[in-house]
Amino acid sequence: MAYSRNLFFLAVASMAIVQMTMAGDPDILTDFVLPANLTTVDGNFFTFTGMRVLVGAPPPPAFKVLKASMAEFPALNGQSVSYAVLLYPAGTVNPVHTHPRSAELLFLAEGNLEVGFVDTTNKLFTQTLQPGDLFVFPKGLVHFQYNADAKVPALAISAFGSSNAGTVSLPNTLFNTSIDDNVLALSFKTDVVTIQKLKAGLAPKN
Repeated sequence: MAYSRNLFFLAVASMAIVQMTMAGDPDILTDFVLPANLTTVDGNFFTFTGMRVLVGAPPPPAFKVLKASMAEFPALNGQSVSYAVLLYPAGTVNPVHTHPRSAELLFLAEGNLEVGFVDTTNKLFTQTLQPGDLFVFPKGLVHFQYNADAKVPALAISAFGSSNAGTVSLPNTLFNTSIDDNVLALSFKTDVVTIQKLKAGLAPKN
């Protein structure tokens, strides 16, 4: 009896481990997923034209991301893939953030970038990328990209293993939401006045 019970628990535990290792976007049972308001589609449904604005455009005045995720490109629903083009004017940064549902594979097309991520032991991994380099940011880990060049812009392309990788911007999440000032002051071992200054600097500009 005890042997059977142990076998049962072992089987359940094994299935749980398999499920955890397979975690990610759920598999779909059809070739593709149509939005609820559509019954038929043609090639236009599988075409995203949102990146055309990049062709011949001058560098933007501030860091900018153009995304092709499920929100912008509904044909990606169920396909476990998405894409972003990142534009870094001289001296700009993509602030520290995470992607909770996917790793990020970044390809540097133009310029140079300082990149890095912090693992769960608080070890920092950094690299200086040159055009043609690839760098992977592991799933869910805090990371950044910085164009340290004072004159030359940079352009990178990122691929994600999820149609909706998600982005959690640490500065905005911490200081541009309604987390109590006292909680933040105690967490960062500072005072409320400093926290309020940080919040004021991150407040949306009208």
